[in-house]
Amino acid sequence: MPSTRNNPPDEGVDRVLDAAREVVLAVGVRRATLTDVARRAGLSRMTIYRRWPDVRSLVTDLMTREWVRVAGRFADEDPVTAAVSVVRELRDHPLWRKIVEVDPELLLPYLLDRRGSSHEAMLALVGSAIARGQERGTVRPGDPATLAGAVLLTAQSFLLSGRTMLGPATQDDLDAELATLLERYLCP
Repeated sequence: MPSTRNNPPDEGVDRVLDAAREVVLAVGVRRATLTDVARRAGLSRMTIYRRWPDVRSLVTDLMTREWVRVAGRFADEDPVTAAVSVVRELRDHPLWRKIVEVDPELLLPYLLDRRGSSHEAMLALVGSAIARGQERGTVRPGDPATLAGAVLLTAQSFLLSGRTMLGPATQDDLDAELATLLERYLCP
């Protein structure tokens, strides 16, 4: 039987990402090492290095997997309901909370300079939901990609800065306001 420590990287991607999630939740991104991830995944360090040259690239793939899983709601729900649900779920997601609390600087390039693979995947999901809404007549006309960008920016601001507006407003109050903003923006 072949050793699991030498599997090609594609065969153990989820196992590696699961191990990376455990390591990041335990120690944060800055203190995580590929050696720790390899040990938890039961793979050799070189197997990990073949696919990810460093912890940041591994964590980027981990974040994309985790955020896109949550954003999958856009496939089944209307854009407004999905956006509010995704913000709620991400706000309480253990990986999101750990990164925001321990390594928030990891998010800065994606907020200020460039879109990452998570943004691209979410834009595609939101854009598809908007296009479906346009076909049903529940979303106003307009370029779905442009509308999706505005929805994502709005939701992102509530996710990132919502805590700063608590008291006297509650989280539920802010979620309701997000829904109102998006409903009025997308309304035909």
